[in-house]
Amino acid sequence: MAVPVIAVIDNGICNLRSVTKALEAVGADVRIVHTPADVEVSSAVGLVLPGVGALEDCVASLKASGLAGTVRAWIAADRPFLGVCLGMQALFDYSEEGGKTEGLGIFPGKVVRFQRPPEFKIPHMGWNTVRFTQSDSPLADGLLNEGEAFYFVHSFHCVPSDPSLILAECDYGGVFTAAIGRGRCFATQFHPEKSQAKGLKIYRNFAEAASASAAILA
Repeated sequence: MAVPVIAVIDNGICNLRSVTKALEAVGADVRIVHTPADVEVSSAVGLVLPGVGALEDCVASLKASGLAGTVRAWIAADRPFLGVCLGMQALFDYSEEGGKTEGLGIFPGKVVRFQRPPEFKIPHMGWNTVRFTQSDSPLADGLLNEGEAFYFVHSFHCVPSDPSLILAECDYGGVFTAAIGRGRCFATQFHPEKSQAKGLKIYRNFAEAASASAAILA
């Protein structure tokens, strides 16, 4: 299978180095992109949106660069896309963070602050297991349907309006959405790049899905 070119969006507030190193470790040819023109000239077959910090800053950066439109068009065309942490939260209508922060509105739904008993510390930080609810998803290929552990750091979680969008769930004083998937669009609340071998498997699966998609379209 050909080496897939994966474009990774640099919005100024993401753990760019960790994500690019993980993708390179699974054999992807990584191109850092800052503008829609960068994406076009990269000839990328996959697009990754990572993010840490404040959602408002993430969305504002995407809109200022013009990449908000690129992400919308990319997902609408069912091209391979992977959002990570804020890159997942940004896909929904709005977040409770900062009062009410507008998202990209690609999927109907909201991002809400954790409401948990006092024994569950917020942010939800550290390793936790997930249950994949879409067993046929290429992102979960080679992973157990239940019990795989990934690394989380977040105070807000996504609530999709359409439950069929949910790819994986996690329990932290109550079940929440840990990943979403529709067509060739995937996103995880956890950080695969911080999740050792299982996280690398997520990136490998995405890179292989992107490469396979390119082969179909060739």
